[in-house]
Formats: sequence, C-alpha cells, structure tokens
Amino acid sequence: MKQILLINDVVGHSHVGMAAMMPILTYLGHQTFNLPTALVSNTLDYGHFNVLETTEYMRGTIPVWRKLGFRFDAVCTGLMFSEEQALLVSDYCERLRSEGAAIFVDPIMGDGGKLYNGITQKHVELMRKMVGVADLTFPNFTEACFLADVPYREGGLPWDEMCRLMDKIAEMGARSVVVTSACVDGKKCVTGRRNFQRTDSFRQNISDGLYFSIGYDEIPVAFHGTGDIFSAVLIGNLMNGKTLKDSTSIAMDIVSRLIYNNRAQADKCLGIPVEKCLDLLKNS
Repeated sequence: MKQILLINDVVGHSHVGMAAMMPILTYLGHQTFNLPTALVSNTLDYGHFNVLETTEYMRGTIPVWRKLGFRFDAVCTGLMFSEEQALLVSDYCERLRSEGAAIFVDPIMGDGGKLYNGITQKHVELMRKMVGVADLTFPNFTEACFLADVPYREGGLPWDEMCRLMDKIAEMGARSVVVTSACVDGKKCVTGRRNFQRTDSFRQNISDGLYFSIGYDEIPVAFHGTGDIFSAVLIGNLMNGKTLKDSTSIAMDIVSRLIYNNRAQADKCLGIPVEKCLDLLKNS
C-alpha cells in the first residue's frame, strides 16, 4: 500500500478532480490524501462559477505536515491558481522527491486546441514550473502544445514531430511524458516518452524503446473528468509496480469502457460516477 497525496482543486458540484480520483486510487489499494488548491463551485463549462483559492491554507498546512513527519510515496498535482501556489507546490514537491516520492503532474489547462474558461497564458507559465519537477507529466495534446509553445494542429502531427514535442516537454525537467488525446499520422493515440535512465519512482521497460504509441478508437462523447480518471488509473498501476507503457494501456482501456458504459448520461459536465463502476478495475 502506497501513500499518495493529491494537490488539486475540489469541485463542489461535479464528479471530477479529487472526487473522481480518490475512489479509484483507494480501490487499487492505496491510501490517498489531499491538499486542495481551491474550492470550486462547479466545472467551468457551465459558464458561471465561484472559486475560493486556498493558498493561505496550503501555506499553513505544509509546515504542520512536515512537523508531524507525514511522508508520501507519490504526489499528483493538478490545477494551480496563482504563481505563489505554483512556487509553493513545486518547492514542496522538490523536497518530497528528494525524500523518495514520485512526482506526477497533470497540467490541467485546456482541450480541443483551446484553454478552458478562466485559464490564461499565466496559467500556462505556472504549469511549466510544475512540469519542471515531474517524474511524469501527462498533458493532453492541447496542453502539450501550450507547454511546448508549439502551434496546435487539429489533424495532429507526424510521428517525428510528436517525438520532438515530447522532447521539448522533457527538456523543461519532466523525466517522463505521456500525451493523451493525440493524433499521429492520422490515427488517434496516446504517446509516451520514458526517462533516458532507469528510475526508482516507477518501472519503465527499457527494451520498449525511448518512445511508444498506443492507438485507440474514439468514442464521440465528451465527459468532464475523464482525464482525472486516466490519471488515477495510471498512477495507481504505476505505484503497484506495472510499467509506464502497461499502466498507460490499462488507463486507456478503463476510460474507454467507462465512457461507453455511461454514454447515455444527460449532463456530461457532472463527470462519471466512478464508485458505481469500480468493478472494471478488478483485473487492472
């Protein structure tokens, strides 16, 4: 059993973010804790929302945890709401990594070639800071383009350019990179770039090569929170000893099945009720 800390926003009305991740990580056998970056009324695509940053709470909580000797085997960070938060969390993650924790960064910013409502270029700069401390970062294709300052192409990229895109993100400091919702040579896929060297953070099969690509058939349904589900399944399996490529493949399969099984749900902004679907994780 691993101890995993989630540093992300808490959404009151919608089954996304921590609400989607914690049941999955718990089901996969891990103890899960949280440090909220903000309290958010609802997902931003409803058009109206309220946000309460928790920077002061975070600033006070981290020293308390260190005084109490709380330790974590892994940390997963999500949306940051200010430069102070990004600096605070990146510094905390650096210290935790020096103590042996694996650092996972989900650079939540946008999709479909655009930034989410309320997300600005400043957020992109903040996420670049976070990526710099990551053992693994897993942006979607849109977020990868913003991080690397590469123009988004709706039709995707040829394989050599996708590899260069991942290289640019790795050059920011990320040891490994996974890009979701990608399109390479006209085919939908998730791509990855492992660390050049072996790492103690999680298993990587060196014989697989430096890069990998796993294709998938797209289901034309857009749920909020599927990225959070992907993250949780990916991290949970990595911390259970599976390789980066295998964990990525498992996460892709689980997300696809959850989307298909819940496709009739009317309000996709609510996210997927993962507690009702945890049996899908039995063999992962």
